[in-house]
Amino acid sequence: MKQFKYLLSSAIALTALTAAPSASAFCGFYVAKADTELFNQSSKVALVRDGDRTVITMANDYIGDPTEFAMVIPVPTVITKEQVHISDASLLDHLDAYTAPRLVEYFDRNPCERLYMEKQMRTMSADAPSASVEMMEDEAAELGVTIEESFSVGEYDILILSAKESDGLQTWLETNGYKVPAKAKKTLGSYIKQDMKFFVAKVNLEEKAKQGGEMLRPIAVAYESPKFMLPIRLGTVNAQGDQDLFVYTLTKNGKVETTNYRTQKIPSNKELPIFIKDDFGDFYRDMYKTAANREGGHGVFMEYAWDMNWCDPCAADPLSNEQLRELGVFWLDEERPDRPMPMPRRIRPKQMAKNVYVTRLHVRYDAESFPEDLKFKQTGDRQNFQGRYILRHAYDGEMDCPEAEKYKEQVNARKEMEIKTLANLTGWETKYIRTKIKASGKGELFDLDKPKKKVDWWNKIWPGDED
Repeated sequence: MKQFKYLLSSAIALTALTAAPSASAFCGFYVAKADTELFNQSSKVALVRDGDRTVITMANDYIGDPTEFAMVIPVPTVITKEQVHISDASLLDHLDAYTAPRLVEYFDRNPCERLYMEKQMRTMSADAPSASVEMMEDEAAELGVTIEESFSVGEYDILILSAKESDGLQTWLETNGYKVPAKAKKTLGSYIKQDMKFFVAKVNLEEKAKQGGEMLRPIAVAYESPKFMLPIRLGTVNAQGDQDLFVYTLTKNGKVETTNYRTQKIPSNKELPIFIKDDFGDFYRDMYKTAANREGGHGVFMEYAWDMNWCDPCAADPLSNEQLRELGVFWLDEERPDRPMPMPRRIRPKQMAKNVYVTRLHVRYDAESFPEDLKFKQTGDRQNFQGRYILRHAYDGEMDCPEAEKYKEQVNARKEMEIKTLANLTGWETKYIRTKIKASGKGELFDLDKPKKKVDWWNKIWPGDED
């Protein structure tokens, strides 16, 4: 039987590098990304924030009978119709692609050619509900529930509720077709004590029929509140297992971090064996799981933090000003006081965003490990960060110079370090990694010229005794 779905965080509640050697110090090639599709039971939410103004866009991944969809979202203030907007799912998909951890590859040059070039350089100087609103209001009042606002936007019928106690709210929701988990009473009560309101949405079947298709579009809500937070606890009440939440914050003032849970950066700038190019999804899932397990199985990880004026390399084009406005970035027309230095032309994006800094946080949580809602702060730190993983291809062409053997030794040492790094990040056994390398036919060690065996003087006297 299909189930209703609730807000799972403020996204949606579904009930249920090491330094590169000079030979390769040029721009790499982006080859793959680790987007949200790698993770099951994941939710996405975009948070635009400046001062007390917030615009939150929540992606619904619900597919099925629209009569069996419902959403209950704690919000810090009463919301009116003018504050709700139906957005485009492709915006969050684009934001996901743009901020996803990425894989890049570099190619070593001929070490003999490099030596020639270095020598040359040294010689140069100097690159909707079925009952009527009146009936619902009467029923609600008897249960201590107030319908603060009632309106429709796009394919959604929306109510804004306040309540005096959790029993009445839970009874009202269940009476009106919102299947609230049995264990939600305590969580609802805590939100009521904080004077939170409840954003409740159902599908308007007539409007959905006009829209066509199975997917429900994201809902965007704009409001003012000093609280910079996401309510996640209601979605964990009867969730099965861990939840993955992706939060994309768009701000003026640099990185966003959680204040009530430790925010840490995902391991980054690691050089990996070449075969990972074909297994990047498996690698990233296991690496994230290993990182989370080291934090007790859960945690808040920063996967991307970057000024949207540029990216290097870009996993997708930066969002246009029109797309940013659709997500709620309301300050684009303001003058930017701290214009960054011009980026090199080779990494300048097709479109440049004004004064927008994006942070991608990946949260894996359950009710026990995350007893509080997520609370955020803008740090003011504008130092860029990205989950970035490197494949470095050794030069395998003809090498005719005395330094070739030394280069091969360095590459072999590098490849051994890549194996150890991969094992540490993922928990994979080195034997398994070496088998994968051999099976791929990529990145195997160089065969080095074996030095001639030294013949000691006593072997010359008694050659027959030599093993």
